[in-house]
Amino acid sequence: MSEAIRPGQRLLPVLAMRGIVMFEGSLAHFDVGREKSLKALDYAMQHGRRILLVTQRDIMTENPTTDNLYQYGVLAEIKQMFKTQDGISRVLVDCIQRIKLGKIREDEPFLQSNYRSAPLHPSEVEEDRMEAAIRLVKSLFEDYSQNVPKMNEDVLIRVMEEQEPHQLFCLIGQNTMLSYEQKQELLEQNTDYLRLQRLAAILDHETNVMVIEQDLFDTVRENLDRNQREYVLREQMKAIQQQLGEDGYGSDQEELEELQQQIKAIQNISDQSREKLLKEWGKLSKMPAMSQEAGVIRGYLETVLELPWDASTEDNVDLKQARKILNEDHYGLEKVKDRILESLAVRQLKPQAQGQILCLVGPPGVGKTSIGKSIARAMGRTYVRLSLGGVKDESDIRGHRKTYVGAMPGRIINALTQAKVNNPLILLDEIDKMANDFRGDPASAMLEVLDGEQNNTFRDHYIELPFDLSKVLFITTANDLSTVSPPLLDRMDVIELSSYTREEKFHIAKEYLVKKQMEKHGLTSKDAAFSNPGLYTLIDRYTREAGVRTLERRIGDICRKIALEKVTEGEEFTKKTVNGKLIEKYLGPKKFRVSSIPKTDPIGLVTGLAWTSVGGETLEIEVSCVEGTGKVEITGNLGSIMTESAKLAVTYVRSIADRYHIPKDFYKTKDIHIHAPEGAVPKDGPSAGVTMTTALVSALAKIPVRRTVAMTGEISLRGRVLPIGGLKEKSIAAYRAGVKTVLIPAENLPDLDQIDPSVRKGMEFLPMETIDQVLEHALALPEKSDAHRSMDPPVVLVKNPAPGENATIQQ
Repeated sequence: MSEAIRPGQRLLPVLAMRGIVMFEGSLAHFDVGREKSLKALDYAMQHGRRILLVTQRDIMTENPTTDNLYQYGVLAEIKQMFKTQDGISRVLVDCIQRIKLGKIREDEPFLQSNYRSAPLHPSEVEEDRMEAAIRLVKSLFEDYSQNVPKMNEDVLIRVMEEQEPHQLFCLIGQNTMLSYEQKQELLEQNTDYLRLQRLAAILDHETNVMVIEQDLFDTVRENLDRNQREYVLREQMKAIQQQLGEDGYGSDQEELEELQQQIKAIQNISDQSREKLLKEWGKLSKMPAMSQEAGVIRGYLETVLELPWDASTEDNVDLKQARKILNEDHYGLEKVKDRILESLAVRQLKPQAQGQILCLVGPPGVGKTSIGKSIARAMGRTYVRLSLGGVKDESDIRGHRKTYVGAMPGRIINALTQAKVNNPLILLDEIDKMANDFRGDPASAMLEVLDGEQNNTFRDHYIELPFDLSKVLFITTANDLSTVSPPLLDRMDVIELSSYTREEKFHIAKEYLVKKQMEKHGLTSKDAAFSNPGLYTLIDRYTREAGVRTLERRIGDICRKIALEKVTEGEEFTKKTVNGKLIEKYLGPKKFRVSSIPKTDPIGLVTGLAWTSVGGETLEIEVSCVEGTGKVEITGNLGSIMTESAKLAVTYVRSIADRYHIPKDFYKTKDIHIHAPEGAVPKDGPSAGVTMTTALVSALAKIPVRRTVAMTGEISLRGRVLPIGGLKEKSIAAYRAGVKTVLIPAENLPDLDQIDPSVRKGMEFLPMETIDQVLEHALALPEKSDAHRSMDPPVVLVKNPAPGENATIQQ
């Protein structure tokens, strides 16, 4: 029972110690941070520096009361105290004597209590027994210290040298890792002998426990093999990850189970493929989440599961709606539109029909890429575009094997993942721009992709599972088929998109481009209007291309100028009518001249026709003959094929010199100069043969050439006119230049169906079988000349050109 506070008895502040037990006769330091404890220290420092140190029973209690304090403690004198920056007081005390608390007063800012001294009783034991107790404690402490890591050797030496029982007890009590309950039990013993006896029992117990603990640890460590050690580390890692909120696979079974269920839920997959995926899943479930291989397997499984194995869209089988969509987006391109509608009709009759692989070939800007998007919209399919320009590595198509660091699937698999359906429309843009090097040939990798007989089991190197590509509609685009490998070209259905005519460009600009650019630049019909002559001016004098890409940019330039004026002028702005004058103000002087025919029938000058990558062009061939020694000079930046055509023309003219009263020895007495303006533009191709021959005959025989006649065709050594290519583009160029008659090879007669009706109506197309027929129609011969009488009438041959015979002039 606590003793009652007698009147006049001095009260001392009580400092409740958490987890610390002080012994009388010891010098100790500790930190104080609780508010009540700090007030008790301040009071003690101002009133004699005496304070009662008592341990609290529950260290978690913040405001201990009488019931939470042990009865025995020590009376201490504060030797030193200083406060740190964080408000904690560091105290050094000298424990004077053991005390027992009296009545504790709890109504002060801190605990106060009276006390009574509780000195130890004399030990009523023989001296030998006390000596034995001292030796036993020393021996046990020595054993104890050997099992405690980092025990201070100085403490052990001092203990072994100490002979006084009380000092020995205090020294050991302050330097052992005993619990505060054990130390409190030692404090409450009433004699030195009892204290030593109890201390010996505690030391023996603690030593035995530590020895057993060490033995168990050694035994477990010896019995653990490598996998068991990994398991322990894994469990420790899981605990750490749980604390960090980064749970691994072992603790997140839901994620693993979800992956397993997704694998089992795939329907359009073979049993072998499913078994392989489950095997990979099994490996993943046994691996630590942070391992590199686990990341690789998880990425692989997620990539495979993201593939649209079962998802697909239904094709739009409404042909009227499909045609409406195609016509909304593009003007012309009837061959492409008809081909798509045919495919839709076949799918309506036979849904499982194997899809065709279309290849759209044509010059830049004619709508090859944009028509692909319209086809997808018309068919109701997801659209994905892959640009193959510059692809040199086979792995771009087939992917990398997942054993490589940073491996990823190829572009085909990525496109399917992006589409999220297994029957999208994939546009393979610029397939003719692929190249091969030491890393492989991507064109060869495309053979399997574009082969309808093989692509139902396409294997990507990363996925390593067969995936069905037969449901995918592949459309490829190219500018030049000469760079596409023959095996790859053989797998595609080629549709040629030729250059737009002047009228087609006009309609495209009026119905599509103007509306698009005005909307893009925030203009309405109240702000600007493009006149028909203005559009023709843009087409003829500011663009020179096969498509309409540059035309759209020029329209955009004009719209920006008008938008600037609208913002700058504000309310004073008036509607702009875009005509030739306004175009020249906005875009500057005209960039191109319109090709035109000579004003009179010239001698030695013939209008030829050429095909270029941006459409057709007129190509003038000039021949001049002067007295000389038979030299033949060829200029105009001509290629080897055109140079050979010039030599061939000279040889043929020698064979017909008599007909046109040309001196037989002209090749010895005349220097011939053949020139093709413009000299800075490279030119090559065989279809200028008839043009050069006609110009030579005209120059040597001094016979004018009809200025309204243009021609194209290759010649043979015997005077036959051979077929050429690019007739549509060449006819457009002739029409634009004002030509009235076009002489074409007879074997190109079927190609007239491809020419725009407006062009056919504006010109006369005459099929030629021989060069004699060409000369008859091209030269302004006298009515009764021998040459005229010797001509045979033209023979019309309706025959398709043989494969490989078509040739073009490239300018």
